[in-house]
Amino acid sequence: MKTIYLYIVVGLLFIVSSCEIDNYEKPNAIFSGAVTYNGDTIQVADSEVRFQLYQPGYGLDGPFDVWIDQDGSYSGRLSSGVIKVKFLDGQGPWRAPADTIFVDLQGSTEMNLEVTPYYMIRSPQIVISGNAVNASISLEKAITGADARDVENVTLFLNGTTLVSNIDDYNIAQADGDSSNLSSIKLSVNIPEGYGKPFIFARVGVRITGVEDMIFSPVQKLDL
Repeated sequence: MKTIYLYIVVGLLFIVSSCEIDNYEKPNAIFSGAVTYNGDTIQVADSEVRFQLYQPGYGLDGPFDVWIDQDGSYSGRLSSGVIKVKFLDGQGPWRAPADTIFVDLQGSTEMNLEVTPYYMIRSPQIVISGNAVNASISLEKAITGADARDVENVTLFLNGTTLVSNIDDYNIAQADGDSSNLSSIKLSVNIPEGYGKPFIFARVGVRITGVEDMIFSPVQKLDL
């Protein structure tokens, strides 16, 4: 009899728990935007940088990851209500904000998330010259003082698709430039022999000392 009673109690608990889960409002809102600095979007490698969202009270007590697209945009589906946005140390070419961001999400909401990168790429220029792709940029140092970091290298990447970065599958050629003068950095890389498409995609990436994720210029399509 004790065993039967135990089964009944467990069954009732399961039913109550299931009803509580079913009573949660289904995700009905899109939280989207871009990661920015002073209004300028910060470009990264595709699906390599993330932040976390929390929405307590919907059967999800822990955080879930939101991956940032290479153009700096993001999107996540949630339920209306208060959400928490948390940037993670070691994720992204920026100094993670220390404070959690609270957002009262009422229906789909577009909101840019402001961070401070170590550097911003300014005035990117990428052109075709014969069988080579040439680029020039300048770098703005956004974090100075004790938290400042040096530039480790600056690289021009090429690929046959719109996905361009330091990830192996996302480039077919690359070359570093001289970063001793941050106000004028020039780069050049040859287009691989036998490349048969009538166009190619290029962007410049900057690696910062002690920071895993690179910051990039926008992807540019070049007609050959």
